[in-house]
Amino acid sequence: MKEQITYDIFDKVDIRLGTVLSVKKNEKARKPSLVVEVDFGDKIGIKQSSAQITHYYNTENLIGKQVIGVCNFAEKNIAGVKSQVLILGSIDEEGRVTLLHPSQNAKNGLPIA
Repeated sequence: MKEQITYDIFDKVDIRLGTVLSVKKNEKARKPSLVVEVDFGDKIGIKQSSAQITHYYNTENLIGKQVIGVCNFAEKNIAGVKSQVLILGSIDEEGRVTLLHPSQNAKNGLPIA
């Protein structure tokens, strides 16, 4: 387990629900990665991420899927891609990512608590 934090620290993290709009391979990445554009609603807008999620996900099964992401990280250049959001998932012992998503569709941009 990681170091314990206070609620005040957790409250600074802006976690939201969004829908994947587009997906393409990040050809410049050292490890297989996808460039994913996610619509986080009117308040946040569309953000993109370079994500190492290729074991279970591809351009066909991600478009239209709702995902959960951290929206207030500083932008980071990952293999030539301006990564603006961290899409959340669980990571198994082999490094395979299973994305977190709602059990039913909900409005883009809703906060996660």
